[in-house]
Amino acid sequence: MSPRRPDPRSRSVLIDVAARLLAAEGPAALSTRRIAREAGCSTMALYTHFGGMGGLVRAMVEEGFHRLQEHLTQVVATDDPVTDLARLGRAFRWNAVCNEHLYAVMFGGGSLAGFRLSEEDRQHGRYTLRNVTACVSRCLTARRFSPADPELIAHRLWCAIHGFTMLELGHYLVPPYDADRCFEDQLVFFMVGCGDEPEAARRSVADSVGRVPPQGTVSA
Repeated sequence: MSPRRPDPRSRSVLIDVAARLLAAEGPAALSTRRIAREAGCSTMALYTHFGGMGGLVRAMVEEGFHRLQEHLTQVVATDDPVTDLARLGRAFRWNAVCNEHLYAVMFGGGSLAGFRLSEEDRQHGRYTLRNVTACVSRCLTARRFSPADPELIAHRLWCAIHGFTMLELGHYLVPPYDADRCFEDQLVFFMVGCGDEPEAARRSVADSVGRVPPQGTVSA
């Protein structure tokens, strides 16, 4: 009789369970028995898929960026690159809301649950910036933005949206300056700061509302 193949679905379940435990209870909650029990599988599944806890921690980081990339690639180019850039910002925000447990792991410190992440692990998610850099280049070509390094602008947006996202997930943004109001203002402020005309920026950001497909199933 051939050996039983591991269920590929259990890999995703293990990642989600481990990330939620880490986010909710801290590193002490991560034990093979606890994770396996809450995932509804055997402890052997963890070793089969990840080789151990260290591999699971690295997989959480990789999965988090994979889901972010899935959200970003839902943004299809239109004839207004500034609207598209705002939509990428919305996709980044929505991914964080859908995968809050993984977001904390993706951008955590260099050490997670006692397992040291290598420089390669830490830089893994940079490929997701290609989507933003390409869109910024279109904004520059269309002369909506002042001449600048498109990669640097992409990093500026990354820093701005990440800072906002951490405040939103931490429930620090409350009325009258709640998350939605601050986010809309931040998008317009960013576009104007890059050189766009204020009225054109407001129009493009307004046009981006509701044009990012909800991807709640990505975080399942």
